[in-house]
Amino acid sequence: MTRRFTSDEHGQVTAAVAGAERGTDSEIVTIVTDWSDHYHDVSLYYAAAAMLAALGLFAAFPGLLDAKLAFFTGGWGEADRHIQLALLVVVQAVLFLVVRFGFEALPFRGLLIPSAVRGRRVRRRAVQFFKASAEKRTAARVGVLLYLSLAEHRAEIVADEAIVAKVDDAVWGEAMVALIDRIRAGDPAGGMAAAVAQIGTVLAQYFPKTEADANELPDRLIEL
Repeated sequence: MTRRFTSDEHGQVTAAVAGAERGTDSEIVTIVTDWSDHYHDVSLYYAAAAMLAALGLFAAFPGLLDAKLAFFTGGWGEADRHIQLALLVVVQAVLFLVVRFGFEALPFRGLLIPSAVRGRRVRRRAVQFFKASAEKRTAARVGVLLYLSLAEHRAEIVADEAIVAKVDDAVWGEAMVALIDRIRAGDPAGGMAAAVAQIGTVLAQYFPKTEADANELPDRLIEL
């Protein structure tokens, strides 16, 4: 089921971004989405596995196929082997289509996708969005993206080159903990707001607010 943020939740995250940026020259971009990938390839793997499983099942228990073919013979004698092979192909094709397209309709399909695969896809999409929305879009190269993918239970923080040069990735750990804790409590917007506050605290240490700072990127939450 698609989870949409309410206007109040949008306002909560937007206010958190504006508040965090009051102490730093850095710019924070927030993006939330349900899915980072369609995982068509994963559904194809499951569909192919279902086809092979059907073939193996009929090979191990040939009586199953004979029982299905009784319809063609009326129970008298054995069906022609050509009919047997044709039925096997039909069964495999039906299984392939059901699994291939049924996979995407499963509300819990995220559990069927290997964790490592989900992690790579979310990271890849986060980097893509960062390049489009924050990278090199500030004069001092101080943009940061907080990206949350709800269905995959993954979040990423991606920073521009000036921040990467000064700030170790491990520093963002507290922000991720704050985000995850609130999501587990059923409050993803509150989690994003808490994470933004932590990100702002870190950025204020390395890139404190100066008089020349301008608001170069929008503060609003982007929901895809």
